[in-house]
Amino acid sequence: EVQLQASVGGLVQPGGSLRLSCATSGFTLDYYAIGWFRQAPGKEREGVSCFSRRDDGTYYDDSVKGRFTISSDNAKNTMYLQMNSLKPEDTAVYYCAVGLEICKIGYQVESGVEFWGQGTQVTVSS
Repeated sequence: EVQLQASVGGLVQPGGSLRLSCATSGFTLDYYAIGWFRQAPGKEREGVSCFSRRDDGTYYDDSVKGRFTISSDNAKNTMYLQMNSLKPEDTAVYYCAVGLEICKIGYQVESGVEFWGQGTQVTVSS
């Protein structure tokens, strides 16, 4: 059974940091591209960051570039999103996702997601 279990998010003050993790099982993480998406209240879900080992590419949305870092530990079948210098506009439900075609050079493809995590709330507020 395929499972993606995201860690609990939380409430963070502006300028703070938070690391999201997503433990996976039921498939070989290294085989897929990995990605994080988010959906803010009243907005559509958007791609935040993705990484494709096959295509040797990493993508960050302009709004998070220089602040967020995507990574994975394939030995632990876990992917991460390190979020630094958080801003109130980063408040959203964050989703981890994997798929062969979700990460292209310069953009992230939601329609390529094959497996989704359950979503975790991140709130940035003082």
